[in-house]
Amino acid sequence: MKYLHTMVRVSDVDQSMDFYCNKLGLKEVRRMESEKGRFTLIYLAAPGDEGAQVELTYNWDPETYSGGRNFGHLAYEVENIYETCQKLMDAGVTINRPPRDGYMAFIRSPDEISIELLQKGKPLPPQEPWKSMENTGEW
Repeated sequence: MKYLHTMVRVSDVDQSMDFYCNKLGLKEVRRMESEKGRFTLIYLAAPGDEGAQVELTYNWDPETYSGGRNFGHLAYEVENIYETCQKLMDAGVTINRPPRDGYMAFIRSPDEISIELLQKGKPLPPQEPWKSMENTGEW
């Protein structure tokens, strides 16, 4: 058995691509559009890790998606949790669960999908402003 991808539905392709690619740092691997099925599939992966993909599914006919928290979460390992969270904050992303422990943080996509960020290797020593930062919203 081999992991292929995780699918999440998105309501706005441009907003989602800005979040997942420009802010989170994923790269588009491939794209498929189905006129008959009226949907677009966009496959994303972390650079150098194309074997683990996220499939963004955009249905052309308007739908309302809710309960992204029911999905669970996506998880990505990062080189430096503090630098990653600062970069995301600078791009306007809310850090819902700050990396107070130097190891784990949570953010949410525009469609309320929880994304867990995990420090590669051992946790970094706790440091400000992170160790005093409170949770924001749900994660």
